[in-house]
Parts: sequence; C-alpha cells; structure tokens
Amino acid sequence: MPKKPLVNQNRQEQQTVAESSVTVTPKAVLNHPVTTPEPQAESRGPNAFKVATTQPAIIPQPQPLPAVADGRRRVIIEKVTPEIDGGRFPIKRTVGETVVVEADTFTDSHDSLSCILQYRKEGDTAWRETPMRFLVNDRWRGEFPVLELGRYQYTITAWTDAFKSWHHDLRRWVEAEDIALALQIGADLVMKASRRATGEDAQWLKNRAGELNSPQDLQHRRKLGLNLELMRRMERNADRTLALSYRQELSVVVDDERARFSTWYEMFPRSCSPVPGKHGTFKDCEAWLPRIAAMGFDVLYFPPIHPIGRVNRKGKNNTLTPGPDDVGSPWAIGAVEGGHKDILPELGTLADFRQLVQKAKEQGIELALDIALQCAPDHPYVQQHPDWFRWRPDGTVQYAENPPEKYQDIYPFNFETSDWRALWDEIKSIFEFWIAQGVRVFRVDNAHTKSFAMWEWLIIELKKATPNAIFLAEALTRPKVMHRLAKLGYTHSYTYYAWRNTKWELIEYLSELTRTQSCEYFRPNFWPNTPDILTEALQFGGRPVFMSRLVMAATLTANYGIYGPAYEMMEHTAIKHNSEEYLNSEKYQIRYRSLEELDGPNSLCDFITLVNRIRKRNPALHTNQSLCFHQIDNEQILCYSKTSSDPLNTILVVVNLDPNHTQAGFIQLDLEELGIDSDQSFQVHDLLTSEHYIWSGSHNYVELNPHQVPAHVFRVYGRLHKESDFNAFSG
Repeated sequence: MPKKPLVNQNRQEQQTVAESSVTVTPKAVLNHPVTTPEPQAESRGPNAFKVATTQPAIIPQPQPLPAVADGRRRVIIEKVTPEIDGGRFPIKRTVGETVVVEADTFTDSHDSLSCILQYRKEGDTAWRETPMRFLVNDRWRGEFPVLELGRYQYTITAWTDAFKSWHHDLRRWVEAEDIALALQIGADLVMKASRRATGEDAQWLKNRAGELNSPQDLQHRRKLGLNLELMRRMERNADRTLALSYRQELSVVVDDERARFSTWYEMFPRSCSPVPGKHGTFKDCEAWLPRIAAMGFDVLYFPPIHPIGRVNRKGKNNTLTPGPDDVGSPWAIGAVEGGHKDILPELGTLADFRQLVQKAKEQGIELALDIALQCAPDHPYVQQHPDWFRWRPDGTVQYAENPPEKYQDIYPFNFETSDWRALWDEIKSIFEFWIAQGVRVFRVDNAHTKSFAMWEWLIIELKKATPNAIFLAEALTRPKVMHRLAKLGYTHSYTYYAWRNTKWELIEYLSELTRTQSCEYFRPNFWPNTPDILTEALQFGGRPVFMSRLVMAATLTANYGIYGPAYEMMEHTAIKHNSEEYLNSEKYQIRYRSLEELDGPNSLCDFITLVNRIRKRNPALHTNQSLCFHQIDNEQILCYSKTSSDPLNTILVVVNLDPNHTQAGFIQLDLEELGIDSDQSFQVHDLLTSEHYIWSGSHNYVELNPHQVPAHVFRVYGRLHKESDFNAFSG
C-alpha cells in the first residue's frame, strides 16, 4: 500500500512533466516549418485516428527587435569591474581607500571617445566626475576616493567626442587645403562649445573660435588648435547630447577602518575573577584591559552576557545533568531575569557594562558582543511570542542542532512564522539597544541559520543610523552561503583557515579570497581557534604549531583573532578522540587563570605581543590586496609577501609547516613584485629575531627550526649601494 508521501511525490512529478511539455520546444521547430501528418490509406486501424488528431506543433513567431531609445547613441559600455552579481550587491571599502573602476568602452568606426567615472555619496543629487583613461584593447580605467562612512554610488558615462576626433586628425593632416578646411570645422566645434560654457570659459572659447577662423598664418592657427589648454576647456564643456550611461548605478559600502584592519581577542568575562572559583564581573574585566591593549588587540569580544536559561541547562563538559552550581552555556539565552536586552546579574549592572565599554575605548579597544538569535526554553519570548517558534504535535519545540552537536538548551527562531515582521523588528531592536550602550562591533552566532532577507534589511537599516557598525558572521558552512552573507552586508566573515594546513591548501584558499572577485565583498577574519574549534593540528603540534598558525593568521589577512587565554596557554586537550571540543570547556564552566600565569614562561603572551606589534607598525600587513606567493623547493615551507600601497613597506614571510623537523630550501622570489632589480643585492631584517641578512638575486636559502622560531617575518629593504654608486674618486 503506497504511503501518502509517495502519492504526493507522484503528483509533483506529473506536474513537473506537464510544465516542461509547455516550455520545451525542439530546436528543429525553431528553424523549420512543421506540418501535421495526414493518415495513410493503409493505416485505417484504431491508431489512425490518433495520428490524425495529433495537436499541430506551435511555430514561434519572430521576436521584434528591442526598442531603441535613440539610435544616435553609439557607445557600448560593458564588463564593468568591480560589479557584484550584475550590480545586485555593493562592493566594500573603508574610509580613505580608493575605488578603481574599469570597463570595456567602445563604438563603431574610428571616432574618438570620452569616458568619465561618476560618483556621489548616497543622498547627494549632484555627481562628481573624474576622467577615465584608455588602457589597451578598448579597456578604460578611472578611480575615486571614498572619504566618508556610508554608501556611495558610481557609474560610467561615455560619448563619441567630435572635438577629440578632430584634434586627432588635425595632427595628421599636412596638406594646406586639408588643414584650412579642418580649422573651419574646429572653429565651428569650439564656437558651439562656447555657447554651452559658462563663466570665463564661454568668452575664452569664443575668442579661440574666432582665432581659428581668422586669416592668420595657417600653421599658427594649427598650433592654436592643438593647444592643450584648448583641449582642457573643451573637455570641460563637451557636447554630451548623445552621451550614454551604464545600465545601472553601482554601490560601494564604506566602513570604519576596523573593517579593513583589526585584531580580536575573545574571552569569557565570567572567568576574569582574581579569586579561583568565583564568578567574574565587568569590574573584574577592567583589570584585564591594559594587558589586552599592550598585547596589541583592538577588539575585545565577549560571548553572550545575558541571563542563562535553567531549563535543560548544560553541565560541565556538555553533560545533560548539571549540578546546582553549574553556570550553563552563555549561548542558552533567557531566563526569569530577562532576555537579549538584559545582563546576567552575576556579571554586574547595565551601568557597569557602560563603564567597561568606556574604559575599553580609553585603551584603544572596541568591545564586541555576541548576538545569538536563539532562546533558552525559559526565555520570556517563548511565553510572550509562541508564534516565533516551531511547535511539534506533542507541544514541544525542536531544540537546535548542528550535527553531531546537539543543543538541548536552545530553541531556534522560526523565520517562516506568520508574525515574521514583528520578529524582525524585535531583532532590530536588540541591536539598537546595545548600540545605545556604546557597542559598535557585533559577532553574530550561526548567522547562516537565519533568514537571508532579514539580514539584508537589518544591516542596511542599522548602518543608516550607525554607519561605523561592524558585523562578523560566524557561519562555518557551505561556501556559497558564507559568501551570500558577506554580499548581504556582513563586514567580516569567519573562514576555513583553521582547517587549512598544507602548503597547497593555504595557497589555493588564500588565492580564492584575495585574487578573485570575492575580495570586493568578502573580508576574511582568520581564527586559529575558538571555544568551539580545537583542531587536530593544535591538539598534537605543540608550541611550534601555535606559533606558526598565529604568524600566518596575523600576516596572511588583515583581520584575525584568537580565543585568548586558551591560545596563550596553548591549551590542546580535547574532550575525547576525534573531537574538536576542549576538555573542561569554558563554554560550560568558569576557568580561572591568573594574570601572572598568563604572562609567565609557559605562555605565548610575549610572542603574540611581538607579532601584533609587527602588524601594527607595517602598513603592508593592513590589507589583503597585495598578497603574493613565492616559489620554494620544499613543500613544508610557505613563502609569501605583502607590499603597502605607497609602496614603501614590504613584508616577506617564510613559515615552516612541519612542527617536528627543521626544514630548508631555496626561495625563488618574484623580484618584480618586491620592486627589486634582478642584479642587485638587498637587505632583509627578520622582525621576529632581529637578525639581518644580505640577499642577492631571486634564489636565496632559508632554514627554519620549528623548536626555536618556526617562521621568518622579514622587512625587505631597498638595494645596497655598489661602488659604482659613488663618484668621490671620479675626475
């Protein structure tokens, strides 16, 4: 007996077949007439009637040509970059950066073109303009700066330029009669421009038109026509009657500088008490701020700080049988004390939190909050808004899952609720509440399990009022989903960096992030560990892996972070074999660590401080755009460089990927990328060890012992002087 789902499946298949029969037309039908076959005399059986009644084939009618608004507009503008999904999504920049725009722009015949890049701040009515310059093969390039937070718009406009064409031809003509006629044509073009012009240009152009048409010496007038000042004034007053603009206006979102370059430190405030076993407070966290700032971090990230549910509360090591003193997971948000706009009483008051935010700013640190859009079973939302959750026939709600992880203490929101508008508004109000408390940076938990449409609306709305807000998407999921979230407005994105270990994996992944179109909207934020991620490499690689993974995270990308005390102390014990969960995870219990221990000899504190200092002092590491990999004859060694936009600062990094053995090899440097002549010697300064080396040419030897320092971070200096550079003894 077929089950009901099978019947539904059959109906669906029938519907699909029916729909396809309407839309699919054989290719032959498009090219040849089709006639209905007549029944043959010998075919008078029952099937003969079936042949005769066959429906005639439908012959599609020729489609009319597209409507032409003005056939005189002959310019083509296509293949514009940057452009994300046909202009559906904006590109991203930070204040002070430049947007470089290119396009294929051409026309029929040999007429000259003028091409301009137009841009404006969103809300402005007037466009600013800058000329685009011809590159090669009908490719044009222009650029404009973005100096304010918010959104900008840009587009391209081009036209056939009669004066440019005339100017070009005038250079070629040598016969007197040709020159004389050309000057008459030019005078007419200049006179027409004088009528379009305003101010001083109008009279100047009128005078010059008269001079071109005067009886003066022919060659003298020709020089007047080729004068650069005339060209500049004609460009300002060009005839744009037949100008054509690109099919749409494109957008760029301009973020705060921390969107481009930031260094994150994650810690649990409840573990910050100076007394073992005691619950930490916001007041306790204030004592940690000078240390975190001195280590070079400018974003301090807290997991959720809200009341923690008691229903289905988790015990130590994620057990389902908590004891009376178990504090539960901060991500199980909501209890009788309140929900997402409230603070766990043990941490302090709202006034304490505001004070901590201010104290952090005084240290150059932005406080980031985790916004987890989910609820404990005893969250007030569950009673107040039951329609926001998906209820099962037995009156329960399916708890959240991320197989193999199960979160019995968490209810997910139902974004298909009929009350979705109210749900969206409430989520928006959560962010607005914490923005009002001084928070500008948000890490969003499991962003990929929430509505795409909501994120696009929400981030746009929030950034209208708070353009310097930053959103980090914690979404370790399918690549297309991660990229979609970035397109929708997320400032930063978690990545797969933690699981990229081999040389080819790292090169392939970083090339994808920095050398493809994704670099226009996807800002990677590299984390070697999190409270949820303790990779096998960290579990078994020892101190060398913690050092090398930190160096790469800090230098491959401009944004990176660590789950702090755990990384400094190189905590590496998993709860069980083949697990990435920490033993005695801080997600479920308070972990006491003294500041003296964190600064002691068994800590990476000094090394982390050094790496962050190098990051801050070298502008080459403040961007991802110039990343270049260099060849080396050893698969266990990775070599790459970055150069600042100046380009006065160049950093070359060499990393031993083998935590157990010394590795050596010859680097084959791309000297052109480094701005070094092939025949010159140059100096490299290892910023980790303070050692200096003199290198010559592209092939240079490196050797790295992982038990000492598993990486070089070289500052590359210019060429060394040769004897021939000095003329002291020359006559």
